[in-house]
Amino acid sequence: MVLFAGGLLAGCDMPGADYRGVEATRVSVAGSVFDVRVKGLRAEAVRVNTRWAPNRESVAVSAVAAIEGVSGCEVAGLDGDQAMITARLDCGPGAPPPRRVAPHYECEIDYVIDGFGEMICYPS
Repeated sequence: MVLFAGGLLAGCDMPGADYRGVEATRVSVAGSVFDVRVKGLRAEAVRVNTRWAPNRESVAVSAVAAIEGVSGCEVAGLDGDQAMITARLDCGPGAPPPRRVAPHYECEIDYVIDGFGEMICYPS
């Protein structure tokens, strides 16, 4: 039974089929920790921390911040649930910029007014 439970926990940060083999960047935003993978004009954020029954909307705000921070692009659309969110990216004209690789970021959202906020991230 212990081996079975360990196997379940090990699969919690597994990427979706389209993102297998893509290196993840771990990002913390407002109490949520994500493994973010970027592939072309698409990205995936897998929430890897435990938080009891969060709703998608509360996780989506943090996931968007994590995806935009890693990709350098704006999120144009979201799909998924509170555990795994996929995004379409808008990187402006031309090819998407090269993916920034960083091992881990710690981020804080200072305030949110009318859907806009200020986020400060530090490499850790």
